[in-house]
Amino acid sequence: MTAAMLSPAIDATADVVLSVRDLQVSARSHQGLIPLVDGLSFDLHRGETLAIAGESGSGKSITSLACMGLLPAPAVRVTGGSIRFGETELTTLPEKTMQAMRGARIAMIFQEPMTALNPVMSIGRQLIEAIRAHEPLSVSQARARALEAVKAVRLSQPEKRLEQYPHELSGGMRQRVMIAMAIALRPAVLIADEPTTALDVTVQREVLDLLRDLQKELGTAVILITHDMGVVAEMADRVIVMRKGKMVETASTVDLFDAPKEQYTRDLLAAVPRIGAGALRPEPEARDVLVRFDDVSVRFPIRQGLLGRVAARVHAVEHVSLEIFKGETLSLVGESGCGKSTMAKALAGLVPYTGRIEINGQAMHDLDAAGRKAIRRDLQIVFQDPMAALDARMTVGELIREPLVIHGIGTPAEQKARVRELLERVEMSPSAYNRYPHQFSGGQRQRICIARALALKPKLIVCDESVAALDVSIQAKVLDLLRDLQKESGVTYLFISHDMAVVENISDRVAVMYLGQIVEMGTRAQLFGNPRHPYTRRLLDAVPVPDPRRERVPGLRLAGEIPSPVWKVGEGPERAQLVDIGGGHLVAQASAPGLS
Repeated sequence: MTAAMLSPAIDATADVVLSVRDLQVSARSHQGLIPLVDGLSFDLHRGETLAIAGESGSGKSITSLACMGLLPAPAVRVTGGSIRFGETELTTLPEKTMQAMRGARIAMIFQEPMTALNPVMSIGRQLIEAIRAHEPLSVSQARARALEAVKAVRLSQPEKRLEQYPHELSGGMRQRVMIAMAIALRPAVLIADEPTTALDVTVQREVLDLLRDLQKELGTAVILITHDMGVVAEMADRVIVMRKGKMVETASTVDLFDAPKEQYTRDLLAAVPRIGAGALRPEPEARDVLVRFDDVSVRFPIRQGLLGRVAARVHAVEHVSLEIFKGETLSLVGESGCGKSTMAKALAGLVPYTGRIEINGQAMHDLDAAGRKAIRRDLQIVFQDPMAALDARMTVGELIREPLVIHGIGTPAEQKARVRELLERVEMSPSAYNRYPHQFSGGQRQRICIARALALKPKLIVCDESVAALDVSIQAKVLDLLRDLQKESGVTYLFISHDMAVVENISDRVAVMYLGQIVEMGTRAQLFGNPRHPYTRRLLDAVPVPDPRRERVPGLRLAGEIPSPVWKVGEGPERAQLVDIGGGHLVAQASAPGLS
């Protein structure tokens, strides 16, 4: 069955399906009520996509939660205005009535499906439970409806997916399950809150294409909440730009991108990374090797049975060889699970590996504990989630000072002076010294992580998706900071990312990974100007372009199942290759058995 079989239960005569007027949402504090959304008004029309864009804290998600009746009351509540679904006023609706409305008439796709799905219930059971909560169907009838929805979102092996649990699915598959749950009840309004922010660019492309196709077939009105202006350009009919709870500007997507009226909107659009807009970076004159990977493999055992025997292995990295030159930025790109972060962990000595890794000519496996500690002064990592990387019980000053204390560098007074110097370098106020991580924004916390990474004056910094979760304007500032630091100190970066536009803007060379293997490597100009491998072309084709007038040309799509990186003991892992079979499709094929 297809999505067309899920006929929409929408009154075709009603053009406006959701009307918001002068919405006020406030949070309770010791100082009184703090406005989170202030005077927002808009109409959502049947079959249209309205994007609400802006930076973190602008009020985008609070607006969506208010429409769904999911504000965390009494701490946060609607304090004024109106939200009307047809003739129904939602702000005064009793919770029991709102529960019947929620999901059936207004549905929501959340940013992180793993937090929205119950980890101890199968996918099928969760879908059946949601359907039966709103419609008087038997279990078998609800299961048939659930299967219909799973097929509509193009999940492979739909019957099998109903029996699986959330942890058994990839991020993209979990997001498709969330979409299936949302459309199963044929809602009139679908709110998508950052539905692709955490996804790889190719999975993002598939999810966006799916949403667009389902909307055409179902006639659903969509509110798309995002800070990705490329996604806005490709998906939205109209745009609302928000800042600090207020509407800054609203216009059709074409008009907004062609002639934004407000300076904030212009700044937001200017900060969007665009492929082809990166400044020319001359190749470093000195080509001294800082890091060398020589035939490196990383495999994780899967144990089964009472005795815990190794039954299979995950081949996360397979026979990778590459060099990183001093003073350059080498980007490592690919989808989740391809082995990017595992390579970084192997470099830092955090996972066992076979082969040889050298830093400054020293082989890591030849070093004793003292040698490894000494060489780690030259290697620091900036992680994707700064809040998870910072101890919430320590002040910023203590966090940045900690590496100096561990390595016994300087007196306490010298260490404090160094911390204040680093705070100034990453454009943080000296007053941050005695404050805690939770008192800062996401961009400020990432600056704190960068300051801590710089404390030991390392030769190499690994940036592992370090700007993936940041708003575009904050992302641009962090990338500028990384470039400035490289010019001043000559630090080398291993930049791990799935955002090809960011990679194009910061890299000297790029290595593309697929299922644990390097499938293409070259200078930025070579890789973006003349990609040779079909997988590289697929990555580039999937990047959202912040130009609503650009007619999208269908890119390469993967046909069939992706080969598994898990191999049973005694079986040799086969090297997966992507072959262009024409018609805009790639097929994953196995070839040339590797070493077992």
